[in-house]
Amino acid sequence: MGKLKLLIATLIMAQSVAAQELNARVTVVTTRVGNNVNRNTFLTLQTALNNFLNNRKWTNENFAAAEKIDCNFSLNLESTDEVNVYTGSLIVQAARPIFNTSYLSPIVNYKDDDIAFKYIEFQQLDFNENRVTGTDPLISNLTAIFAYYANVILGFDYASFSPHGGDAYFQKAQNIVNNAPDGRSVSGWKAFDSRRNRYWLMENMSNSRYSIMHDVYYNYYRLGMDKLYEDDNKARTEMLNVLNLLDNFNKDNPNTMVNQFFFQGKFTELINIFSKAIPQDKSRARELLVTLDLTNANKYQDQLK
Repeated sequence: MGKLKLLIATLIMAQSVAAQELNARVTVVTTRVGNNVNRNTFLTLQTALNNFLNNRKWTNENFAAAEKIDCNFSLNLESTDEVNVYTGSLIVQAARPIFNTSYLSPIVNYKDDDIAFKYIEFQQLDFNENRVTGTDPLISNLTAIFAYYANVILGFDYASFSPHGGDAYFQKAQNIVNNAPDGRSVSGWKAFDSRRNRYWLMENMSNSRYSIMHDVYYNYYRLGMDKLYEDDNKARTEMLNVLNLLDNFNKDNPNTMVNQFFFQGKFTELINIFSKAIPQDKSRARELLVTLDLTNANKYQDQLK
């Protein structure tokens, strides 16, 4: 092989080995933004956010291209009375591949309604985890939010592959919460902002009293979902054990955010899994799911008879 070909092959291999962790797709939705704004600004913002998530190195590990975590961010914006300032919501979704299948299981599916930031077209999207607040709270809030959810996704993904595997990334997300921008119109980072926000998700995942939730993610995915291909009955038993763990957790710690967070986006998956269970397990699963996932209680009642 010639020197040029060898160099090219080496560069390709290096890029493959050092591929970034996220395969993120950001969509900026502007149907509720007024017509007095340059629409190209939002295309520029969308490109910048995609680059921010996909080109930044979020861990110290090397990911092969096929190992990247599939995730979607839908940023729904509204204009405000202040120039270049926007509010809205962010839907964050991430999927985890199931061993020996082409199926992707939803592991994060959350809507954040506390979005506010300032963005001027071609503005550099900077983020420094040692200086999260930046110089302007509304400008730094944009990258703080996206960096927070990048670490949340990594945390839950890693937690599903090894016991407490996501702790380092939950800690990074917690650091962002602790040092988050603080200013007018900025919310979602503090305990008193609401009972369901960025603060409470990381409080739950870092609270030793709730450490069972780390086992829930590992047991559900690694001992349950990943084993369906080789012994579906045993895997289903493990997943029923997870529901029992969640039931006990919920009784001891009612109305925690992380318990509800676990179920978001999973009802179809859970129905498909337990609809094939033996009658007594199906009945028990229905009983637990109706209690644990109130939003979809009627669906479980109807489809797990």
